[in-house]
Amino acid sequence: MKPLYCSKGHENPSGSHFCSRCGEKLAFPVNQGITPGLVLGERYRIIRQLGHGGFGRTYLAEDINRFNEACVLKEFAPQVEGPYALQKAAELFEREAGVLYRLQHSQIPKFRELCRAKHEDRGYLLLVQDFVAGQTYRTIIDDRKRQGMRFSEAEAMLLMRQILPVLGYIHSKDVIHRDISPDNLMMRDGDGLPVLIDFGGVKQIAVSVAEQFVAAPTAIPTRLGKIGYAPQEQMQNGVVYPHSDLYALAATILVLLTGKEPQQLIDSRTLEWNWRQDVSLSPILGNLLDKMLQKTPGNRYQNASEVMQALTPQPSLMSFTPLSPPPLPQTAAIVPVTHAQELPEHQSSATPDTGNPSPDTGNPSPDTGNLSSSPRARKPLGWFKTLLIIFGLIIGAGTFGWWAGNMWIQSQIKEQKENQIFDNPVISPNEDTEPAASTELPPEEQKRKESLREKRLSLGIEYKFYIKLVDEIFWTKYPGQEGKQLGTGPEEGKLREEWDTIAGDLLGRIEKLNLSSVARREMGKYDRQTRDRWIGEVNQLSLSSRALYDLADAKFFQQFPEKQGQDFRNQLIVQVWFAVVGDTVKGLKSGVGIEKIAFESGGIGKQISGILKPGEGKAYIAELSKNQVMDVKLTAKEKILFSIYTPTGKTKILEDARDRNFSGTLPESGFYEFVVVSNASEPIDYQLDLTVTGSPSPEPSP
Repeated sequence: MKPLYCSKGHENPSGSHFCSRCGEKLAFPVNQGITPGLVLGERYRIIRQLGHGGFGRTYLAEDINRFNEACVLKEFAPQVEGPYALQKAAELFEREAGVLYRLQHSQIPKFRELCRAKHEDRGYLLLVQDFVAGQTYRTIIDDRKRQGMRFSEAEAMLLMRQILPVLGYIHSKDVIHRDISPDNLMMRDGDGLPVLIDFGGVKQIAVSVAEQFVAAPTAIPTRLGKIGYAPQEQMQNGVVYPHSDLYALAATILVLLTGKEPQQLIDSRTLEWNWRQDVSLSPILGNLLDKMLQKTPGNRYQNASEVMQALTPQPSLMSFTPLSPPPLPQTAAIVPVTHAQELPEHQSSATPDTGNPSPDTGNPSPDTGNLSSSPRARKPLGWFKTLLIIFGLIIGAGTFGWWAGNMWIQSQIKEQKENQIFDNPVISPNEDTEPAASTELPPEEQKRKESLREKRLSLGIEYKFYIKLVDEIFWTKYPGQEGKQLGTGPEEGKLREEWDTIAGDLLGRIEKLNLSSVARREMGKYDRQTRDRWIGEVNQLSLSSRALYDLADAKFFQQFPEKQGQDFRNQLIVQVWFAVVGDTVKGLKSGVGIEKIAFESGGIGKQISGILKPGEGKAYIAELSKNQVMDVKLTAKEKILFSIYTPTGKTKILEDARDRNFSGTLPESGFYEFVVVSNASEPIDYQLDLTVTGSPSPEPSP
């Protein structure tokens, strides 16, 4: 019996009427046309229905042309009749799909194509997008509520910092989501980042077409958006702006923090948000949410960057100086003024306290107990100890605050720097603008700098990027020089010489990478979109990004071994790595570094041998089937690393391993990848023996 799934993907036994996890009623309308196992467009095999709405149904499918990769099909079936209405709806749908297709962001499911398919004499219009493995924030908060838990303020602020740049991106493309809520935010498995799903533009088309072509003179116009999450101007007039999404985000954050729906947090009489009785927040977050939720649009933050600024206090306005221990207080300052006459004469409140009374002053030490034996004289000692404890707590809290604040600031700087390097071109000059070496420098130094300039020009590396990269390496070695410009005087001659040495070493390493002129010229301009395009290109070769990175890493780390094991995504050196990846992709597309293993007719084994140069690698692919038995043996020296990847990557076999043997039953069908790379400093030979036996067992239908 086939299991049943709710709209959140929870599996339930056949015959269930309600989801055992979330309680959702399992009574979706049955679509007799699209059923599990059906292949649409000769490409997409339906696994199961994910959900349904006013514009159509959503399905989980496998792309049989891309190693059975999971994807999502969104059917467009507006509730209208008549050929003209359907044609008009399809035209609007295609236009909206084109808008979504142009969105390229790692936290937005990629829209692959608009698919037209036929089945049983019926046509289907489907939007195909990447499948995101993870849970919606609705599922997460529902699970937490059952355990008596909610989201913490730290989690809420982290979510905002992670999703606001995504909203800023789509708004810069003149796209408004229109339907932000816990249902349309997913926490992605693997990296835990929030992903924005179910853009409302397609849904709005279905609503608009239905209003235009369905004769219902008394009908009230339907506006897209969830009550409580969407601002009033959107619900009443259908008007949306970037701040409409920010309003919905703030409502979502409060739902996660309180576990209550907006209707429970909004005063039904005044329509004002009344959430403070349900959760206590810091002034920064509390005031920020209040402003995002203002009824008057002009009183809200107008864009995502304004919210980010308010959410991220500027370091220049914050004081994280560690608190120095205060001097020990005089006993006279502790005793009430009315009792001051009972102190010895030499304990005047005006006497400076050193914390270490000198013997010649006669000041009693707090540790010796040389105070008067009268009750009034002893009482200050208890107050003194109390104050010591209080001061200790203040010092500890201040030091911790300084440490935590600095850690937070450093993480923000790193995150902003990584976003800058990945999401924006570092440079975009049209011509070389390097100035001539200063005539104030010694002649030999001018000659040295001219030699560096000629080397850089011969490699075709842009000057601005070159300067930024050398500065970054130089400042890492000499942090005290960061942000400073070296002068031309003799006192900084040694530092200038060190800078030139670093520059020469860097240019020499880049030269040894043997990059193409195009790859070197583009350094400083690579971004995430470029990387994603490359991944799509190697996928067309039945190769995964894992294999691509293995091949590129081998070459890159050969010249930059100190970067191995480091996360250098927030450093400019990642641009050099990008250049290596780009050339690797070009080589793979031309057949260099990749080979398909084809067994001879009736054969079950294959023996392959080759030689790898230093930093070189090769990927082999073989189409195999689930439940076959595979035996692999790699014979090579120790400096060869060996990886075996499954078609989907769900099962790990070998990765950068020095273990050269594997024997076992294959867990899935598709193209398996066998990647060998060399870490040696000289050419090294290898031999790969592959044997596959047994007939594949039929896979159970979903």
